Amino acid sequence: MAKKWRRSALGKFFYNLRYRFGEYALRGFVGMLPYVPFRAVSLFTSSMAWIAFVILWRYRQRMEQNIAATLGQELPDATARKALVWQAWRSFTRTVLDSMAALHFSKERIIAKVALTGEAHLQDALKQGRGVLALSAHLGSFTMIGPRLAAGGYPFSAVVKHPADKRFAQLTDDYRAQIGVDTIAAKPRREAVRGILKALRDNRIVLVIADEFKSGDVLVDFFGLTLPAPRGPATLALRTGAVTLPMFAIRRPDKSLVLEIDAPIESVAREDLDASVAATTAVYTRHLEQAIRRHPAQWNWLGLPNRDRKLPLAEMAHREKPASKTSTESSDAEIRQSGPSA
Repeated sequence: MAKKWRRSALGKFFYNLRYRFGEYALRGFVGMLPYVPFRAVSLFTSSMAWIAFVILWRYRQRMEQNIAATLGQELPDATARKALVWQAWRSFTRTVLDSMAALHFSKERIIAKVALTGEAHLQDALKQGRGVLALSAHLGSFTMIGPRLAAGGYPFSAVVKHPADKRFAQLTDDYRAQIGVDTIAAKPRREAVRGILKALRDNRIVLVIADEFKSGDVLVDFFGLTLPAPRGPATLALRTGAVTLPMFAIRRPDKSLVLEIDAPIESVAREDLDASVAATTAVYTRHLEQAIRRHPAQWNWLGLPNRDRKLPLAEMAHREKPASKTSTESSDAEIRQSGPSA
């Protein structure tokens, strides 16, 4: 068994220092927003985005590699791919700014800022009383999905991967709560399942960001690549009967935002649960890919596995180790015991 790596005392100091710096920078930035003209804030964030773009060159390189692997035939020109990387980077920066600014907005202003289409799909789904799984991606201003729906009076929870630092994680949870979004921690997994099931029993909307194709025990086709995807969202839909609605907060050409709620995605029934989960996950992935293809400049392009120097992405995906059987079965058992059958 590999020995668990531990930081030295000096390493822990700088690790904690990084989070404290991030915490106070975040508090300061959020606190000063009401007192600074938005144009000045926008120019500042654009400048910081460019500095980060230059410094964090490894992320930039990964994004470009992922675009080449998925859209290489449609974007054969390297210059065009580099331009797309910058557009996606800027889009994420705007998303962060949108989220921070919303902390100071009234419900009426959030509703005015984010248009809503497909609301009838959401209302019909909630009438069934089994909760709603909001399927989305790191696309557009995805962090505004919760604030917009919460401002409209819809009970909303989001499954979130917390940072390692508990104090920083609590700060972000508090900010989400401030705009009506309840947080369900993605780990530990058993606790996450319980939190999601409770939210669905309470007929809440639960946001699941499902565009991380780096691990999982279901292989799916995504942009022509065979990649691993988590089984959780499909398993929840199949076991609980919750309605799955694709939701994407997209930035229009005039920079306004619209939350698009699409028609429900029907779960796929097969001969057993594993086959049903695999088929349903494949359908979910197709919906995500279609949304990203419509707005490639608004996806972060980091949701694919790190490239291996010797193997292409598709081959590397097959080398991913699936989640242990015990872990998978325990999560499925938790869902079976706590939720109604689909």
